[in-house]
Amino acid sequence: MAYLMGIDLGTSSLKVIVIDAEGNLKAQAARSHKFDSPEIGFAEQDVTVWWEACCAAVRQAIDLLGAPAEEIKAVSFSGQMHGAVLLDSELRPVRPAILHCDARSAQQVAHMERVLGADLIQRVVLNPIYTGFLLPSLLWVREVEPHNYRRTRYAILPKDYLKLKLSDRITSDYSDASATLAFDIKQGSWSREILQRLDVPEEILPECYATTEPIGRVTRAAAEATGLAVGTLVVNGGGDQIMQAIGAGAVNPGMATVNIGSSGQVCFQCDRPIANPRLNTNTFCGFSKERWITMGATMSAGLSLAWFNSLFPHTDYEELNREVAKIRPGSGGLVFLPYLNGERTPHVNPNLRGMFVGMNPETDRYQLARAVMEGVAFSLRECLEVCWDLGLTTSELIASGGGARSAPWLQIQADVYNLPLRVSAVEEQAGLGAAIAAGVGAGIFKSINEGCQAAVKYKEEMYLPSKVNHELYTEYYQLFKEAFSATRGVMERAAQLGRATGVYY
Repeated sequence: MAYLMGIDLGTSSLKVIVIDAEGNLKAQAARSHKFDSPEIGFAEQDVTVWWEACCAAVRQAIDLLGAPAEEIKAVSFSGQMHGAVLLDSELRPVRPAILHCDARSAQQVAHMERVLGADLIQRVVLNPIYTGFLLPSLLWVREVEPHNYRRTRYAILPKDYLKLKLSDRITSDYSDASATLAFDIKQGSWSREILQRLDVPEEILPECYATTEPIGRVTRAAAEATGLAVGTLVVNGGGDQIMQAIGAGAVNPGMATVNIGSSGQVCFQCDRPIANPRLNTNTFCGFSKERWITMGATMSAGLSLAWFNSLFPHTDYEELNREVAKIRPGSGGLVFLPYLNGERTPHVNPNLRGMFVGMNPETDRYQLARAVMEGVAFSLRECLEVCWDLGLTTSELIASGGGARSAPWLQIQADVYNLPLRVSAVEEQAGLGAAIAAGVGAGIFKSINEGCQAAVKYKEEMYLPSKVNHELYTEYYQLFKEAFSATRGVMERAAQLGRATGVYY
């Protein structure tokens, strides 16, 4: 029997999924982890935590599979995008990885905007310059930690570190590389113009290949650590947005997904790179040089609900969903602004902060929880509207991520967006996308489309928008936007004071 493994490195967990050659789910395993925040606005993690989680989850998945490891023909990857993993000449980590939700590099962002200029950013980068992306994080290390920068031989992306540990090869793919701000999106290669202006050597960055391209094989040391067989094919993989779309079956132009993970995204498949003059969306390369995605991103989606629930000693998510479903749209006049880590689309502002508006003495935990869900949906509607203004359309959205496990959150989204939501039968879409890519790399599937036809299935129930609820949510959505406009300066000032004064003595 032939099996295929997908490994998904997320912000808060690592997940492993195994399918057979017919696309059937055969095993899955996961390990949770938390990122560190040594200072307000910092988000980083020791990369050895990822490797330990990978080894443990892969071993568990193989045990659950109950088949010899030699029958796993290929493994591929999905990973959180943008983060900076810095390695020395002996491939050891120089410092903890700086993650996508990190906000420390505001000064480097401003420097990049000045040095690159509006024309180059519009023509080559096609994206806003934002904190947490690899290039500004690298420049921060160069300026603030010059001793670490001098030791840095390679700057790679999070999933590519796990690939290196498995195969002893440093590589990346077009999708993940295009999310570094150092890549020419149209040409599909590192931009010498960007790197030369910023005095960053191109050789510090990895070679790039298509998502489905084999890049190596599992080494003996990696086999001993993970339980995989020596020589198992390692296939390149891609950034989590691209792999989630594959795992959801959204791989053709005109298809779109909405994802609620730690962050949230609305992602449209495109057959050309979409330029946005306002630079408040992201356009990245897809799984090959002929595909692109355009997406709007909100920084704190599932993270907002996870933060809220962490304030209570115990959270039963089934009970939470039952109670939230009983509450009418609008949560009794509550509005939540989900800007815990700043915001990308449409505001491109790392200095925003979260806020509840409309609390009263009768407000309870479940009303607040529903308001969090609604606030995230409003933020994603803003992402949708920006994409619609660029001419991107879709007749339905395919929901993915942890938010797709909550029936009331799915209905809230359908009502807020006024679009039907379809949900895939396999919950771990990014891992499934990676397993499909592994199958293409191994020759088991002829193409991504064929792999999707075999492996992607949807639940029978679709979430259809309610006209009455949508009309009510349209009023709340306007209130959401007015609350932002009225308090933007307050949120920015709160962020500045918080950084300056800290929390504890």
